[in-house]
Amino acid sequence: MTEHAVVIAGGGPTGLMLAGELALAGVDVAIVERRATQDLPGSRAGGLGSRTIEVFDQRGIADRFLAEGQKAQVTAFAPAHLDISDFPTRHPYGLALWQNHIERILAGWVGGLPVRFFREREVTGFAQDDTGVDVEVSDGQRLRAQYLVGCDGGRSLVRKAAGIEFPGWDPTMSALRAEVEMTEEPETGIRRTPSGMHAIGKVAYEIVNGAVVYKKGGTVGVMLTESKVGSTDEPTLRDLSEGLIAVYGTDYGIHSPTFISRFTDMTRQAANYRKGRVLLAGDAAHVHSPVGGQGLNTGVQDAVNLGWKLAQVVKRISPENLLDTYHAERHPIGARVLKNTMAQVALTHRMDERTDALRDTVSELLSMDEPRKRFAAMMSGLGIHYDLGEGHPLLGRRMPDLDLVTADGPLRVFTLLHDARPVLLNLGAASGFDIAPWADRVQLIDAKHEGTWELPAIGAVTAPTAVLIRPDGYVAWVGDQTQVGLVDALTTWFGPPTVA
Repeated sequence: MTEHAVVIAGGGPTGLMLAGELALAGVDVAIVERRATQDLPGSRAGGLGSRTIEVFDQRGIADRFLAEGQKAQVTAFAPAHLDISDFPTRHPYGLALWQNHIERILAGWVGGLPVRFFREREVTGFAQDDTGVDVEVSDGQRLRAQYLVGCDGGRSLVRKAAGIEFPGWDPTMSALRAEVEMTEEPETGIRRTPSGMHAIGKVAYEIVNGAVVYKKGGTVGVMLTESKVGSTDEPTLRDLSEGLIAVYGTDYGIHSPTFISRFTDMTRQAANYRKGRVLLAGDAAHVHSPVGGQGLNTGVQDAVNLGWKLAQVVKRISPENLLDTYHAERHPIGARVLKNTMAQVALTHRMDERTDALRDTVSELLSMDEPRKRFAAMMSGLGIHYDLGEGHPLLGRRMPDLDLVTADGPLRVFTLLHDARPVLLNLGAASGFDIAPWADRVQLIDAKHEGTWELPAIGAVTAPTAVLIRPDGYVAWVGDQTQVGLVDALTTWFGPPTVA
């Protein structure tokens, strides 16, 4: 039996990100992945939100994605495009980049870390006890881990085998999605019919002055809303052809599909993100319509919230109940994604005059500055707020990537997070803090910052004297030279003090 501290079922974006986080913390981690390589048929999901780009920036890898994607104002809520160019972030945009490239880049990062892959295999079962989990793999191999994390998608075997309930709502619509070749040049763009919304676009495109520009020829992406819901058959090229003819009057001579799949607006969320030594992240924990492009981004951010906590528990820095904060923090975020995607489906896929009127009303509301900022902060991930109690507006929110001046020269806040270590940032009198009992875990940085502190959708906030920043970039404590509550925060998040 092969032993690892953590076994991750599934090597998609969520599993890769979690593995990278654990490896940075020095945890022995392995991924069980059914694919032989990271290659992904088709392009799949289409981009990264601003907060996810920030998360990658916190680890020093954002440039890898920015070098291949196209910056654009892609944040939207149903019919309303939400411009975030005035948001206080170094990345006031989304990044148009297909999932196959996102996975390849993430895999390249993880490939430089000590992560073990078991490819062309799947987790088929497991049994947990008081000290760990025995994991069964499809080739007959058995793995032993302290913890098992299911990042194995919406049909997660890990979730089902753990007996975790998956309540929610059945689908009200279904659609075909495919990438194909066409002998004729298609009509690109969105078309609405009584059966729903449909779209044709090219996999290869450029963004010019904020507009998508397709080139002639090349692989075509197709999305067709089906007239009926409930089919469980694998969709075929014939199904796609018939759907195109019904909507466009022609199938444009489709041939050579890269992939054809069906998606719905089924909306469900795991009742618990943790059961003993088994945890869930990404689509294994929540499924919803792809409208708004939030699935991949939410999964990556699940992983970043969980990774450092799981590492501290594995290394016995923190007690096991630290893992309960993963569910407490991420379940409400997932629930909000579920609600906003249901609302967006109602606005985008239902075709009648009443819905048209509602769509126009929502668009008008979101053109106003205050609603735009609130919804844009939600959709981009920049407005995430973990409930860490009453206090300064920064508490529980993302730490801004400030330009700092230190004794060693200028640096950015996110640079301090590249190794996924927590930071106590002192902006007051130098050497005003003594955190010797946590010195092996928490970086103490004396620095200065000149300028306004500003949060998306909230605006300017009072500049604090000191902040305690978690490895995921969220603020765990805000204080001053009196240091009230600092010891409690350090103990809560980074374990009891070391006794000399």
